[in-house]
Amino acid sequence: MKKSLLALAVLGAFAGVASAQSSVTLFGTLDVNGRYVKADGQSKRVSEATDGINSSQLGFRGVEDLGSGLKASFMLLSGVNPDTGTSNYATTGGQAAPSVSNNQSKFWNRRSTVSLQGNWGEIRLGRDYTPTFWTQTIFDAFGTNGLGSSLNVRQLYGGTRSDNSIGYFLPGNAGGFYGQAMVAAAEGGTQAGATALSTDQNGRYEGLRLGFAAGPFDIAGAASKERKNLIAGTPNQTTYNVGGSFDFGLAKIMGYWDRDTLQSAKENVYSISALFPFGQSEIHVGYDHSKLDLNNAHASVDQFKATYQYNLSKRTAVYTTVSLLDNKDNTRLTLPGANGPVNASGKSQGAEFGLRHFF
Repeated sequence: MKKSLLALAVLGAFAGVASAQSSVTLFGTLDVNGRYVKADGQSKRVSEATDGINSSQLGFRGVEDLGSGLKASFMLLSGVNPDTGTSNYATTGGQAAPSVSNNQSKFWNRRSTVSLQGNWGEIRLGRDYTPTFWTQTIFDAFGTNGLGSSLNVRQLYGGTRSDNSIGYFLPGNAGGFYGQAMVAAAEGGTQAGATALSTDQNGRYEGLRLGFAAGPFDIAGAASKERKNLIAGTPNQTTYNVGGSFDFGLAKIMGYWDRDTLQSAKENVYSISALFPFGQSEIHVGYDHSKLDLNNAHASVDQFKATYQYNLSKRTAVYTTVSLLDNKDNTRLTLPGANGPVNASGKSQGAEFGLRHFF
């Protein structure tokens, strides 16, 4: 009996050491809303939707302390649709991502990476967010989610993530500077093509991001080049953007400029937004503009948006968002959830009321 107790005590001691050196955490987000959308030329649509202010997802992350400041870690993120209980993969611009089988088969479709990090920085491998995407989502008060996402106006989108990537991140003790470099192999992958609004770009990718943050001030710029695999001649799509924010206390102002070029098509996107916190409430307002130049023709679209968010706790919030998408020059973009394409140069408007919970 005494030997058994001693053995259990020894095993318990080793288990305590192991738990101190490594950990695995389950976490996630559930965001569900009721949505109303109307587009010129289409009947109104009322639906239950997701991802109004945050992306619904299920995640696992873990870290192992290897000693001497060296750590190994992983992150697995899968998009979910809590309104139907199904998995999802992201959409942009009010259009579903193209039906490419290798995209739909991704269970860990948001992120799947393994990392090694130390005082010198972090090496990360796997499916990850691109450097150019971070500028667009961090410097948008709507976080590129829901009816208020600045991605709703995009006509020549460069993508959100890249498969088969290797990335390097600067350490957190770089005197306010932060940065990311990424390269990704195409590995024979395919993607939607020149103007499809896909968040899964599987062409060869090379990207870089550098920023500086100090106190209330934050600024960053990024650039990338992607080789498109499904277009004759496999041209490159280049993306350049710069964004920034300043927190005045009573309000946080942010914005970005993004330029994408693919063959003769050039798109410039401008986004400016603000967050006003007071008590447990937040008000988000913003304006986005896109202009696409193609063969001496122009296509432009504007978006006006506002959100009221009430934080019941640090993890739970209720919200409402309203948005108006105004097409010009025969552009036909719609807000997410519309019954179909808007009339040329028409408008799309919508509202959503939702509940968001972190766990």
